[in-house]
Parts: sequence; structure tokens; C-alpha cells
Amino acid sequence: MKKASPRNFTTSADGSLTMWVPKLDEHYHSIHGAKTESQHVFIDAGLMAFEKEAVSILEVGLGTGLNAKLTLEQKGNRSITYFALEKFPLAAEEIAEIRALGHELEANLLSVIPGQKHTFAPGFDFELSTQDLRTFTTAQPSFDLIYFDAFAPSAQPELWSQEIFKNMYNALLPGGMLTTYCAKGVVKRTMKAVGFEVEALPGPPRKREMTRAWKR
Repeated sequence: MKKASPRNFTTSADGSLTMWVPKLDEHYHSIHGAKTESQHVFIDAGLMAFEKEAVSILEVGLGTGLNAKLTLEQKGNRSITYFALEKFPLAAEEIAEIRALGHELEANLLSVIPGQKHTFAPGFDFELSTQDLRTFTTAQPSFDLIYFDAFAPSAQPELWSQEIFKNMYNALLPGGMLTTYCAKGVVKRTMKAVGFEVEALPGPPRKREMTRAWKR
């Protein structure tokens, strides 16, 4: 597995913030529009697909906190429990730079103490875990929705394995859903192999497709 390395801030095409990891040659969010991609993949195709009043979310890859921020801002009347996995959380100086750039809410989310629950607004409870995705399991189904926002399979193929998706499937409650920007055929076949009902949806700008997978 490739290790975390120094990260550099950059501005994506829609003016929103992303970060580049030189060693992986990967960005935390799309350079064609970080906010646009997150809104399309995780909010519109994910959160908004649920009519439940209470939604439990697992995010794989907290990154810059963008998905969590958008979820909080657009949760409506829902009550949301948000559990974020991030093995390599941003350093204090990186969070300070995010704050200085005007991203106050993301900075606050990124500053939480791992393992402690924080209430950021009525009906929005947030917790960060630095556990490795490869060892993450749940004793019983716990989540309605998974934002699967790991680095691409080309950079970290071990995070897109059958074992990982089996754990994701087991973590979902019946009727739960996993949504991801990735639309590679091998990934969709792996999801199907563990029991997911997989559908291809139109992707965000500059990307033909994305993937949504249900636990029926």
C-alpha cells in the first residue's frame, strides 16, 4: 500500500478547494469541480435518494471535509449521524490553511478529536475515526448510506477489493445504499459478487458514469 505523503492545496474548475497528493498523483476531489462532483455523487445521488427522517452515514475518506459540509448544509429536516473514516487526517497546519481560505465549517469538522462524537447542529452528530478501512467492520448492520470516496483503484487497489465491499455490504442496513464516483467495470463486478444491486448513473462533469449500489 502506498503511504500518505505531503499534500498541496489547489483550486478546482468550479472555484472550490481540493488537494493533490504528489506521491499518489491523486486529488482529493475532482479538478474539474470539487464541489460539483461531491454534490452530484454524494448528495444528489446519495442523501437525496432517502426519504427517511433519520439517516446514518459512513464516509470512506473524509479528505477536506467537503462531503460532510455539504451533507450538513443540505440535510433539511433529517436527523443525521455521520461517521467518517480517515486514516490520514489533515495536519493542524493544513486545517489552519483551510480556515484561512474561508472554509470555516470544513476546518471545524476536520478539527474534531477522533473517537469522540460532536454535535455540529441540531440533528447532525459527527464522529471521526482513523481506523484503516481494511480492518473496519461492524458487529451488525449500522448505516443507511455509504459515501465511498477512497482514492481511485489505480492508486490504491487494495481499498476496492471484494473483502472491502463485503464489509461495506454487511455494514449497511436493509435498503441501504453505497454511492461512489468510480464506474470501473471491475469495481461494479466486485460489488455484484458480494450481493449489491448495482446501477450506473450519469457522472459529474467530465465523467460519463458513476455508481450506486443497493442492499435490497
